[in-house]
Amino acid sequence: MPPAVHAILVARSTPHAAAQLERTLEALRAQERPVDALTVVVCGPAGPLRAVIDASGAEGAIEAPAGISFAAAVRLAAGRVPADRAVWLLAHDTSPEPGALAALAAALERAPSVAIAAPKVVDAADPAVILSLGVSMTRFGRTVPLANGEFDQGQHDGDDDVLGADVRGLLLRSDARAHLLPDPALAGADEGLDMGVRARLAGRRVALAPGARLHAPEAGAAGLPGRPMARAYAVRTAQLHRRLAYAPAWAVPLHWLSLLPLALWRTLVHLVAKTPARVPAEWAAALTVMARIPAVARSRGEIRAIKSVPWSQIAALRATHGQLRERYDPGGGEPVVRRELRFFSGGGAWAVLAALVVAVAAFLPLLAWPVLGGGALLPLRDTVAGLWDDAGYGLRSLGIDAPSAADPFATLIAVLGSLSPARPSFAIVLVWVLALPLAVLGGWFAATRVTERSGVRVAVGVLWALAPTFLTALVEGRPAAVLVHILLPWLFFAGSVAHRSWGASGAGSILLVAVLACAPSLAPALAVLWALALLLAIGFRARRGVARVLWLVIPSILFFAPLVQAQLSRGTPWALLADPGRPWAGGEAASPLRLATGFPTADPGGWGALLAWLGAGEATPGAWVPLLLLPLAALALAAPLTPRWRAGVGAVVIATAGLVAAQLVAGVQVATSASAPVPVWPGSALSLAWLGAIAAAAVTLDAGILRRGAASAAAVLTVVCVAVVAMPALTAVARGDARLTNGPASTLPAYVTARAADEEDLGTFVLSAQADGGVAARVVWGASETLGGQSTLRSTDPDVDEADERLAEVATDLVSASAGDVPERLSEAGVRFVLLEAGAGPETDASRTRRLEAITAIDQRAGFVRVGETAKGVLWRLEADPQPRPALDDRERATARLAATTQLAAMLVALLLAVPTFASRREARRTPRVVGRGYEEAKL
Repeated sequence: MPPAVHAILVARSTPHAAAQLERTLEALRAQERPVDALTVVVCGPAGPLRAVIDASGAEGAIEAPAGISFAAAVRLAAGRVPADRAVWLLAHDTSPEPGALAALAAALERAPSVAIAAPKVVDAADPAVILSLGVSMTRFGRTVPLANGEFDQGQHDGDDDVLGADVRGLLLRSDARAHLLPDPALAGADEGLDMGVRARLAGRRVALAPGARLHAPEAGAAGLPGRPMARAYAVRTAQLHRRLAYAPAWAVPLHWLSLLPLALWRTLVHLVAKTPARVPAEWAAALTVMARIPAVARSRGEIRAIKSVPWSQIAALRATHGQLRERYDPGGGEPVVRRELRFFSGGGAWAVLAALVVAVAAFLPLLAWPVLGGGALLPLRDTVAGLWDDAGYGLRSLGIDAPSAADPFATLIAVLGSLSPARPSFAIVLVWVLALPLAVLGGWFAATRVTERSGVRVAVGVLWALAPTFLTALVEGRPAAVLVHILLPWLFFAGSVAHRSWGASGAGSILLVAVLACAPSLAPALAVLWALALLLAIGFRARRGVARVLWLVIPSILFFAPLVQAQLSRGTPWALLADPGRPWAGGEAASPLRLATGFPTADPGGWGALLAWLGAGEATPGAWVPLLLLPLAALALAAPLTPRWRAGVGAVVIATAGLVAAQLVAGVQVATSASAPVPVWPGSALSLAWLGAIAAAAVTLDAGILRRGAASAAAVLTVVCVAVVAMPALTAVARGDARLTNGPASTLPAYVTARAADEEDLGTFVLSAQADGGVAARVVWGASETLGGQSTLRSTDPDVDEADERLAEVATDLVSASAGDVPERLSEAGVRFVLLEAGAGPETDASRTRRLEAITAIDQRAGFVRVGETAKGVLWRLEADPQPRPALDDRERATARLAATTQLAAMLVALLLAVPTFASRREARRTPRVVGRGYEEAKL
């Protein structure tokens, strides 16, 4: 005789629940095998559903709290069900087809060993799609659905025995249901799987009834939550709870202790897998399960009460590797639309090789130089540890100021110097020699986001390497500007597709930190471009795209936060625009009109100096040299008029942002060097403008508005014209017109350098006679003034604080005949040597007089021993031993640890996101490399 069936229907009081409940009740009344009794559990206010429930004929209705889970609601109603009745679990949004209950009851009747009969759950929106038909799990408890998302073609109708199933629509045998009710501790996931495991351990099984079809939404009243974060939390909480509930007693404490380390490990896994949204859910689930020890004990007690067979009975129904591969790597899906890169066959490699040949010819003497000097260049620390000391929060290598934050540029220099650990300074020499081929390489890869044409890519790479601002930076010795020009195309390459993937977003965020570290003056322009990208992602309603674009700026914010806080606290926000590294004004600045043509100096491209060297007198190339850039400008301005106008407009916006930024920062003086103001160099902003211009030109050449022959001629003409502009810079080293020099290996005398090798924090008081007769003073710590040891906080400080006053007083007393305890004060500050620098250029009468007076005054002062005259100047040693430099106090050490930990964490997350995986590479192959061509933005 068929058992009596008691349906438990859980209804949530939502705006649309009444209509859904009415459909479900209608489906129950239409069953071929009618339900014997019905109990309704209303989660929330019952008022909106009262009329529907009263008309349903239910034997009773229970009002429960709105936040109660489906499992808890079922257990609440199960106490009202007689022991001899089977229980059918339903929700208000699950509608069984007329033959569903009959098929489920038949499955129970066929075999006494069947404790649970499971229906085929299909999508209410599309009944041809299976939502669930059986569930399994791996050895480590991961849930594996067996048929989810497949089209229902009867392919699984022959399946019978499964480990578990979706909890919706399950029919529980009367004599087994007491210990098989869903577990409320599972947080809304895996209830049906857990019920099946317990049935197996009781010597019973779960049988599929494919003929019983149940219509349900994918995320419903009894399904997984619809929001991805809530879904991830529910799934992970259920998995961890089951792990503790199923483990042997001796292993439970070990599993419990491993929850937080496991959450940390899985955080790294999620970042590598490009699923950072699951990280908060991972930690929330771990903390929840750790806190719910009573729930774990209750679940283990229920398993103990019913268990009659060993756990080995479960093994046969666990998911196999083959099933996992079939479910998660089917090998089908969207077609591969990305073409081959063609770096070698398309001429990219040959362009890089040609650039290397040109670079060796242009910078041939540099190959024999161990250290590069001149302009804004300085040597690096001798050790990798010293490089990273300069990059951290603490005492700076210049001045006697309090500890402060380092410029992010120091971190970039530390990374660069670490690539040549034996001779860190030689890394800068390699940058100069390889700058042209690296620029061609970066420009070529940036062009792959704009065009598929190999010739256009090569042209873009060459144009990027021959940019006037880049060559000027190479000739003048501006390391930050050289590095930012090398990095910008890679930022474009990654940032332009950051909305598509977490890998590109992670790489772009790292590159953005590096670019801003080299050129903080680019921050306003890049912030505008980032805001526009964010608005576009929001406009396309791409939730994941918005999160990826948002992440781009997070590491930069964390890296610059200490510096920003320091500048804002002293009221100098504009000082954040200062160029990092050695403050150096350089040559004559360009006029606003000259900047608008793309040249950062008054002499466009160096043609004035070249013509003078050739004996052309006072020839001024200012009028005709910018005309050589007209072909590039014409191609760039035509980009918005092409069929690919969106890409063209985007490139023109980048160029405009760079030009506006160059005009705004030109002439802004926030730093000083000795007594001379140092303006912000606009060349970095012009590099951004040049990037936008050549990208726009590439769009025009690629869009097809020019015939292939005309497009090739236009590209060749543009490259030739820019190459002509570049000729003076490429020959500057051979003509002796570059500011680059061989060294020095140290800015201090060799005697000081030798002592610094044995004496930690050796201080040197450096004096420089100024052209107006004044004296500039600074304190240098260690063997030399270094590039990574520079600080914009020091060079942009407009106030005279106590340390400055003390330094000025000591310098004044030292170079004058006044009496005073100068040696004692210098020793207290930790100074061992005093150096009066030799003039770098022609001396004025006032500076020469001041220098000679200072030598005489110091020679006559007690407490100083003259070491001698060196190439760096006159050196004295203090007779008294200096006091050690003050160490960081507890608060300063805590600040240093916080800054380092925060920045390292941000960089680690970005690196893990940037690491490519098989899945990310496969997804990338399904999207075109060129941005904005043939790609459905709605798929972001």
